[in-house]
Amino acid sequence: MSVEETVRELAVAAQKAAKVVCVLSTDKKNEALERISRKLIAEAQQIKQENEKDLAYAREQGLSDAMIDRLTVSDAVIESMANGLRDVIGLPDPVGSVTGMWLRPNGLQVGRVRIPLGVIGMIYEARPNATIDAAGLCLKAGNAVILRGGSEAFNSNTVLARIIQEALRETGIPEAAAQVIPVRDRLAVNALLAQDDSVDLIIPRGGEALIRFVTENSRIPVLKHYKGVCHIYVDETAGIGMAEEISYNAKVQRPGVCNAMETLLVHEAVAEAFLLQMARRFAEAGVELRGCPKTCQIIPEAKQATDEDWQAEYLDLILAVKVVSSMDEAIEHIAEYGSAHTEAIVTSDYGRARRFLREVDASVVLVNASTRFNDGGELGLGAEIGISTSKLHAYGPMGLEELTTTKFVVFGDGQVRT
Repeated sequence: MSVEETVRELAVAAQKAAKVVCVLSTDKKNEALERISRKLIAEAQQIKQENEKDLAYAREQGLSDAMIDRLTVSDAVIESMANGLRDVIGLPDPVGSVTGMWLRPNGLQVGRVRIPLGVIGMIYEARPNATIDAAGLCLKAGNAVILRGGSEAFNSNTVLARIIQEALRETGIPEAAAQVIPVRDRLAVNALLAQDDSVDLIIPRGGEALIRFVTENSRIPVLKHYKGVCHIYVDETAGIGMAEEISYNAKVQRPGVCNAMETLLVHEAVAEAFLLQMARRFAEAGVELRGCPKTCQIIPEAKQATDEDWQAEYLDLILAVKVVSSMDEAIEHIAEYGSAHTEAIVTSDYGRARRFLREVDASVVLVNASTRFNDGGELGLGAEIGISTSKLHAYGPMGLEELTTTKFVVFGDGQVRT
């Protein structure tokens, strides 16, 4: 069977499974999620063995440290995957919830009810945990899902697919409700993007090149974000200690992820006091600074930033730093170079905080908190399937509700239109 035929068969099976999953009870869906969670823990050793094969392959291919970090499945990652499913179990089931009901003058009762989207196609790099997150969220939201992980995670995803489908079978749910495309060939991506008669939505998750390829080649609607050029603006009223801790966390805690800070904006009134101490901490952590002329005057060891640095998603221990003369300049810089992903301000002024929240356009805008909180789990959504910076139909981390849509329901007692 060709790659195209294989993917087509998966898509048709998923469409059939979606008709079953969309009407499952909450208890049945939660039972399946609990089984998957328990099996992950029980088969941790097998999962890690398969993951080691992927890590060896990744090193042979010369993948970056950031990619290898995303690919690695440790005991802690397995525990996190299992706990993520339990978090989803504890979340309200969005399917069937009424989002509004109103009475028309002619006596018709009109309402809107949440329903599943149908079949979701997920295309992603590394991140074997995304296989579990996506399967769990799609199932709880009443959708079927087709998962296409990167070739670098093939063995990890294969064993996770087996675990998921065993749990589904044991629960009496069609195994086709969650499928991993079982081939490494990149033609599988193109084949999936052509299944517009069976697949309702594509969600890519990975580097900018992957997401642009998916967007340009898909015949199916795509929810995506291209990259995370995330800023923190340290206002003139900021507490220096708080600003230091937030900035350090946002850059250093995990630099290879999309919600890590890539540019630090600092008001000139606090620039010297803040940057001198901040630079020392960053140097100890191995962070390379690339600064504007004012930054380089304060921190002579910083490299001169170019225009490319202001639009760069480094995904590494590199940080662009700019001293600004006002909040207006900071907001203008974010508007020009930001990617609508995550933006934060550190300030003690309530009015400035409110203005930043109102005027800065991003999927998540924070006050006095690290950009690293743009994450479905951290924001109370349970596991997330991705972050969208396209505003139709979701903006920000995508949890259960974002994997549903609404339909109108109308109750009458014999009305006819005149």
